Amino acid sequence: MGKKTGIILVLFTLHLLISFALSEYYSETRPFSPKQQVVTNLHFFFHDTLSGPDPSAVLIAKPHLTGEDSSSPTPFGSLLAIDDPLTLGPDPKSEQIGNARGMYVSSGKHFPTLTMYVDFGFTSGLFNGSSFTVFSRNTITEKERELAVVGGRGRFRMATGVAQLNTYSVNLINGDAVVEYNVTLYHY
Repeated sequence: MGKKTGIILVLFTLHLLISFALSEYYSETRPFSPKQQVVTNLHFFFHDTLSGPDPSAVLIAKPHLTGEDSSSPTPFGSLLAIDDPLTLGPDPKSEQIGNARGMYVSSGKHFPTLTMYVDFGFTSGLFNGSSFTVFSRNTITEKERELAVVGGRGRFRMATGVAQLNTYSVNLINGDAVVEYNVTLYHY
């Protein structure tokens, strides 16, 4: 019985080794032929609304705070989910061209800072169905700041670049803000 088990074990091991040697983890290999890189410049307004009956940013996790930071609409450690409209102008009633969907966490303990993971998707015009993604630190008290573009899909496939932000208006009581975005994307 022991001799048969040993033979079966050797045959099984041999079968596995041959199977791994003959298996392929890819379908085919083709030479890389890169497309020409394209530069796209975008300009739009981001409306982040934390207040009212229909907010576009919702607190999903809040820290237990008792100190002076507890009165802030987004105290340190807060996690928010967003579905913010993107418009052509600063007026909330101007033409909507897309949505910014994702999350941000209030990550500045002593200085108001957000760490943002947001996908900017377009729902009309030339870039309908395309989006780009930022994952970056946003020092919200600075009037002008930059976010890193880390990816994209559709017409913005493999995008990199930078989003330059300018605070157009902010309500310091409830946290509502309108932010102007000037985005430079490098994509294929």
